[in-house]
Amino acid sequence: MTETYDVVIAGSGPAGGQCARDLAARDYDVVVLETEAEDEFPRQSNKSTAGTFPSTMAAFGIPDEVVMNFTDEVVLESPTNHYAQEQAGAVLEFADFKNFLVDEARADGCEYRFDARVTKPILEGGEVVGVTYNRSEEIYADVVIDATGPSAPLAKALDVTDLKRENQAIGVEYEMRGIDIDHDEHADLTDAMMLRLDHRYAPGGYSWIFHTGEDTAKVGVCYIQNDSHNRYARSGFGIDDYLQRWIDTDPRFAAAERIEGKQHRGSAHIQLPTGMSTDNFMAIGDTVPTIDPLWGEGIGTCMRSGRAAAITADYCLTHDAIDTSAENMAIYDQLWHEDVAPNMKNRLLMVELLYRAPNSRYDDLMADLERLDDDTLSRANAGNKRAITKLLKPGDIPLLANLARTRLSERFGN
Repeated sequence: MTETYDVVIAGSGPAGGQCARDLAARDYDVVVLETEAEDEFPRQSNKSTAGTFPSTMAAFGIPDEVVMNFTDEVVLESPTNHYAQEQAGAVLEFADFKNFLVDEARADGCEYRFDARVTKPILEGGEVVGVTYNRSEEIYADVVIDATGPSAPLAKALDVTDLKRENQAIGVEYEMRGIDIDHDEHADLTDAMMLRLDHRYAPGGYSWIFHTGEDTAKVGVCYIQNDSHNRYARSGFGIDDYLQRWIDTDPRFAAAERIEGKQHRGSAHIQLPTGMSTDNFMAIGDTVPTIDPLWGEGIGTCMRSGRAAAITADYCLTHDAIDTSAENMAIYDQLWHEDVAPNMKNRLLMVELLYRAPNSRYDDLMADLERLDDDTLSRANAGNKRAITKLLKPGDIPLLANLARTRLSERFGN
């Protein structure tokens, strides 16, 4: 017998989970296919640092019960300096958060199938009409959504996304106890999310400490293995080596130890989307990709992506005659650029400039942020060109020239 739904979603991360939650609340017949076994979920996909902000907590009704620690400050560190800005936030227990999304959608009638690995789209007349999972099982739907992240089995098969390996960021994180959160030689990280720019520990990327209460924190490293990484990398070092080097040399970790079973690994692509939708289909979350290119915050952007897809599906399925054509599905693309990740092109430019800079420039950046008005960093982070310009100095001209040459080379294939 043919199984048919209004919407089938592959993947139950923040994007897929929120999309399912929104559509189920609107009484659509939705099924989510998740690779992991239910009794282990989400052990394999528990990959996020899970820092987010009040706007996301309020917009999506995330309960306090899934919060490990509420924070009130964001700290940026360089090798010898730091900058602190008041900014409320929350560090989530990611596994509890993902299960919350599952429970919410199920309560409104969404069906979840675990141990269900999606492998390819089902095509009729060149258009996707369903998915194959577990090699031979089939489900048909009016709308098919890929929320599987970088693996993207449906989006890749449909030529909707083109995720470049050279744009793939990798990260590893430990949860640790015994950390000196307020060490004399460093900024006070009590109830703070800290991001460190320092090529010794994260060449071409950044490292972090997110306070999770008392003497515990999430501690990690992330970088893209591109030209900038190669310029500052140590021979023979992998990402685990860099994180261990930081732990071994930073006095805040002198008495710290890893919490057993609390190691997280993940990856996401930092690039402009090449596509998002086609007839009967949308790619959401890190399948697009959607993660914040500067600081890696993905929960808010992925959930907004899932909501934009739900809005689009609702529009397409509530016509007098169902219309899931590429033209109607492109509403999702518009919402993505307007609401999910506005000014992405400018923000990616800032990423390239930031991670190409030497450590000495990071020290200067902290001093610059101290003397500039309080919202310069926020506006620059949002892709405001004038704010980005305020952060540049004459000494950055060689950096800009090098970036321009790289972009021209990539454009013309030289």
